[in-house]
Amino acid sequence: MNRSAALELARQSECETYRAIVLRQKGRELLLVRADTRFLLPSVEVPRWQRIAESVTAAMKSEWGQEVICLFIPDVAFSANHDNRINYQVAEYCRSVEKPRKPTQWLPISALSEGSFVDWLDYSTVLRSLSECDVNARDLSARAFGSFGWFEQLTKWTGEVIESKGLHLNGKFCQLNASPSFSLVRFETDGPAIWFKAVGKPNLREFPITLALARLFPEHVPQVLATRPDCSGWLALEVQGTNLGETRDTTLWETAAAALGELQIESISKRASLLDTGARDLTVAALSSLVRPFLEVMGQLMEQQSRVPPLALSGKELASLGERIQDALSLAGERGIPITLGHLDLNPGNIIVSPNSCVFLDWAEAYVGYPFFSFEYLLEHFRRAVRDDRALEERLIGSYASQWGQLISPSVVAENLTFAPLLAVFAYAAGSGMWNDQDRLRDPQIAGYLRGLTRRMSREANLLNDRRSPCVG
Repeated sequence: MNRSAALELARQSECETYRAIVLRQKGRELLLVRADTRFLLPSVEVPRWQRIAESVTAAMKSEWGQEVICLFIPDVAFSANHDNRINYQVAEYCRSVEKPRKPTQWLPISALSEGSFVDWLDYSTVLRSLSECDVNARDLSARAFGSFGWFEQLTKWTGEVIESKGLHLNGKFCQLNASPSFSLVRFETDGPAIWFKAVGKPNLREFPITLALARLFPEHVPQVLATRPDCSGWLALEVQGTNLGETRDTTLWETAAAALGELQIESISKRASLLDTGARDLTVAALSSLVRPFLEVMGQLMEQQSRVPPLALSGKELASLGERIQDALSLAGERGIPITLGHLDLNPGNIIVSPNSCVFLDWAEAYVGYPFFSFEYLLEHFRRAVRDDRALEERLIGSYASQWGQLISPSVVAENLTFAPLLAVFAYAAGSGMWNDQDRLRDPQIAGYLRGLTRRMSREANLLNDRRSPCVG
């Protein structure tokens, strides 16, 4: 294989091709590319692990000259004699902005047939997509973002909301997520940008949690400007600062760690109201009740493991792990650590920090319980960012622990941080409920992921004695 062919193969392995079904006139017309006597759908390359809607809309604009809004990924029925690696994205036309790389044309769908297309699957997928649009239009309460015209209505509403704040839309936007029940759009204005976010199942809890946090802790979450309860959506002012995931400035990481501790301490008196909003109950008592059933399921998954390595944990090893988790939970419960707000998905991409403030985003995985889980997740990301620099780690730990030092003795804080790594992995694996969803457990990737987390718990349990301080009995 020559160098150019190898590079092309590498490029293809890093991207997925999406065929865009771009509709206008409420689904009566379709954007097509002529290929001799038949037609193709416009196609774009989407880098793997990047947001599909964001990549598709950007490519449609730069390569095909069309500003579109994504609606959904259609349900495609493949046959045995067709390449099942084809991806589609249904989108609604907004406007033409540039000259496309190849000539395109709009044709009435009523004038098309299977023979009009180079690939017969394109035609059948277009018809399926139109049927899905009809279904979405009949069920706007659950599929508000999968029907025609929703983005125009959202834009109008957003403009009306922000006008009362002295802001005006400038026509530029970026769609990051798209599905019939989820949406994430950034609108530019003549001032700060505005974000619209809406959530569906299984993340409906994020809507009431977000509103509660904005009311209770306005300094630590984005400012909510307006809500759309009909689609569990809200408008929020963009936070000014640096995304922690895009910097290795350790002073900003330390600011974030201190802010996390400050927020958690502030939340101590609010735990009941936070549980009422739908935050997960990850108190020591709740987690303790999950140890046995969780490990029983992990035992079943270990038995199903088909490839070695890694080695599956035996029943004896899982029983020992359960005892160590229970011991650590007992120690956590005995040391008087308050129950607080926590974040099971506290990664640096969810933190916007400046020298004088820190804001935490995306609270779908909010919990009420042992506070040090959240810091352990942040610390794990920090280790990757600074490449295991122990001195810098100690500074980050000190920034967080100093906040707790106002309520708890430093020795107790240090003691709790020794068994936080084990409990944080368990809380993440067991607290999400993924392990108790039989449909999801049938997915080999999810089953393998949970086995990996359980092996991680076993390693952390084996290291626990080395981490514990001398005062632990």
